[in-house]
Amino acid sequence: MPDILLISGSPVARSRSQALLDYAVEQLAAEGLGTEVVSVRDFPAEDLVLAKYDSPSFEKFRHLIAEARGIIIATPVYKAAYTGSLKALLDILPQQAFRNKTLLPLASGGTLAHLLVLDYALKPVLGALGASDILQGVFAVDTQLQFGEGSDLLIDEEIRERFDREIDSLIAKVKAPVLA
Repeated sequence: MPDILLISGSPVARSRSQALLDYAVEQLAAEGLGTEVVSVRDFPAEDLVLAKYDSPSFEKFRHLIAEARGIIIATPVYKAAYTGSLKALLDILPQQAFRNKTLLPLASGGTLAHLLVLDYALKPVLGALGASDILQGVFAVDTQLQFGEGSDLLIDEEIRERFDREIDSLIAKVKAPVLA
């Protein structure tokens, strides 16, 4: 089982938020942490839209959440909120699914006007799912995350520094001994 589960809320495969998760996987692997990435695209749309809580398609996802010590959730911002597909995926989770987990929220959006999406849209939902250890998170404007040759992500230096600090915090918390 992974130490850290990474959840992509992007409905498209090549996105800035997905590229941030890919960057996180590299950093976590360098620290010897096991990771697994799950995307909203991994689940049947009908199961998500109709909230089929008992669908077998969600069993592994629930198990991964239960086993992970840390969770990173990344989403693009549409209309001042995280994606509807991410909300649908979070809705299938049990009430205390994020209890005793450290969470790191990430978001990317077209303008600074969406800066507070983490604090006023995503973090309250994570808290409703039992999360009490939610890191500050990182919001990046799309111009701070550009695709270079192929699918390489070019990250603005300021965002890279903030992102690296948050990843370091997550790593420290996940590696800390569990107190009984």
